[in-house]
Amino acid sequence: MRIEETVWITLADGCRLAARLWLPDSPEPVPAILEYLPYRRRDRHRGDDAILHPALAGAGYAAIRVDMRGAGDSDGLMNDEYTAQEWADACEVIAWIAAQPWCAGAVGMIGISWSGFNALQIAALRPPALKAIVTACSTDDRYADDMHYMGGVLLNDNLQYGATLFTWTPTPPDPAIVGERWREMWLERLQAMDPPPAARWMRHAVRDDYWRSGSVCEDYSAIQIPVLAIGGLGGRLYQYRTAPAGKPVRTA
Repeated sequence: MRIEETVWITLADGCRLAARLWLPDSPEPVPAILEYLPYRRRDRHRGDDAILHPALAGAGYAAIRVDMRGAGDSDGLMNDEYTAQEWADACEVIAWIAAQPWCAGAVGMIGISWSGFNALQIAALRPPALKAIVTACSTDDRYADDMHYMGGVLLNDNLQYGATLFTWTPTPPDPAIVGERWREMWLERLQAMDPPPAARWMRHAVRDDYWRSGSVCEDYSAIQIPVLAIGGLGGRLYQYRTAPAGKPVRTA
């Protein structure tokens, strides 16, 4: 197995996304599996990544963990979850992966929570190289079945997670990776988090267009690739109510 600590993916607008790559010992190109989220690949999420992605590479896949725009060591700014910018960047990332010499042209996505949510949302956009997804502890309805509201009632999680997200995403990039820009990037990230996420979410107390955006239950037929959806009984996270477009579905 070969590990590349920092790989740069340059998007059409010049924004560079930082990624970590695990490649199997294979003389031929292989399918790739992407996990795409803001939870800082070099510290916040490094322990989880060190379990999942080497296992995928050991099974013969190229595994890649990308920090979203505005998070970790990536360029740009973010101030909310599940945005059109997040999805557009992901479609570019998938095309970039598929074009690499180590990739056979087929890409899957895998993720839990945030990266499970956006795997569903990105699948609904149908990027050509995306062939299947595994989504764990995510949901098809952001308003009815997430950590913000449940049955129309504001949850404590809305405040807890909003505060936590505020500490994760605006934190500075690693100077060892981005150099002298780190402080400027940090200040820009802090300014972008105004208003804080929890305040924005509480402005949408009913199931309006804000929550419909990114809720794939609005149009299950948009997802035309295989989906393995995984949940659990150990907590409140999340449920799936129907199979997309009436197609066979497997859940675990």
